[in-house]
Amino acid sequence: MAKLFYRLFILLYRLIIYIVAPFNKKARKAIKGRKRLSSKIEQCLSDNTSPLIWFHCASLGEFEQGRPIIERFRVEFPNHKVLLTFFSPSGYEVRKNYVGADYIFYLPWDTKKKAERFIDITRPVLAIFVKYEFWYHFISNLHVAQIPILSVSSIFRPKQIYFRSYGGFYSSILKKISHFFVQNRASKILLNKNNIDNVSVAGDTRFDRVAKIVSSKQDLPYVARFKGESKVMVIGSCWPEDLEVLMSFINESNLKFIIAPHEIDGRCQKIIQHECLRKTLLYSNIEGMSGEEQVLIIDNIGLLSSLYGYGDYAYIGGAFGSGLHNILEAAAFGIPVFFGNKNYTKFNEAVDLINLGGAVAIGDETQLRQEFRRFDDQNTLQIAGQVNRDYVFDNTGATEKVVAYCKNILTS
Repeated sequence: MAKLFYRLFILLYRLIIYIVAPFNKKARKAIKGRKRLSSKIEQCLSDNTSPLIWFHCASLGEFEQGRPIIERFRVEFPNHKVLLTFFSPSGYEVRKNYVGADYIFYLPWDTKKKAERFIDITRPVLAIFVKYEFWYHFISNLHVAQIPILSVSSIFRPKQIYFRSYGGFYSSILKKISHFFVQNRASKILLNKNNIDNVSVAGDTRFDRVAKIVSSKQDLPYVARFKGESKVMVIGSCWPEDLEVLMSFINESNLKFIIAPHEIDGRCQKIIQHECLRKTLLYSNIEGMSGEEQVLIIDNIGLLSSLYGYGDYAYIGGAFGSGLHNILEAAAFGIPVFFGNKNYTKFNEAVDLINLGGAVAIGDETQLRQEFRRFDDQNTLQIAGQVNRDYVFDNTGATEKVVAYCKNILTS
């Protein structure tokens, strides 16, 4: 019965995507990207004779977690090809030209026939699912074919459906995974309690990724010129809900601001341009900078991780909505981090950095001003920044653990 409900859910989900497509750009891209997808994959792989390793990421955030492993695989297994799939257009459209993978596609819908055909076409020697995304038909077909399946950087909580009294079907999916590399001990204990023992605590591969970003930061001369001698707050992955708290602070502060909206050309950018009382500049026009601008709006993709290197403070968006975005990139550059106080507690790094004194969760503009004043003292600012940087670099190493395990699989 549960399997039937799962199939009906997939069918209903696809139906909803088709219904909303005329009004939703992401839905249209999801449909277009999967049109005749199996045939495209078959055609692209028709000449491949190399063993294939399949990485699957839900979206862009999961890709950044999987990226350190992919890049190590390219070094350790030069004779293998890398297949990378995404479920969401937010991941595929941004990384469809990523040079670290040989083949990049949308993940086909998880139906019995599509999953069977996908596995039959690709025939991976190893499948790696990053963080989440446990699709029944894909995992079942891999399991039947005796293809090792790894879950990396995964994290589990008691309230997830896998651990509910009615979640037996979903728990059975997890039991087909060959090995879990989880982020924390709590996840390991939870899996062990549910008779899943093939678990290692490896940590989060995002730490490895952001550590590498710091060491290879992109130089942005125009951003350095914008900063000048001023202190700068970088506002990353900004949503309109964040601006409700931030805008008065931006208008009245002596800081300069670099703001990267979560969605380019979306409502966030329009709000900034309409409500900001200070002189603004789009990054796409930065070569024409006059020197009088105080707010730089980032209207392209791919710069944010390097922009934190020009900040003295960071505010990371998302916590007033569906969830806090990545704070580790900012922390790795050794600057204190602010974010909303509504939806951050499921992110271990946010809780850890608050407890360590390097991050602050704020609920409104008044609290933002109060908390910010604590960092007016240069010594406090430096200590908070060093705490954040140390936290990131002390937690690297997850990639090495995963790759070492994979060596045993692929060379045995």
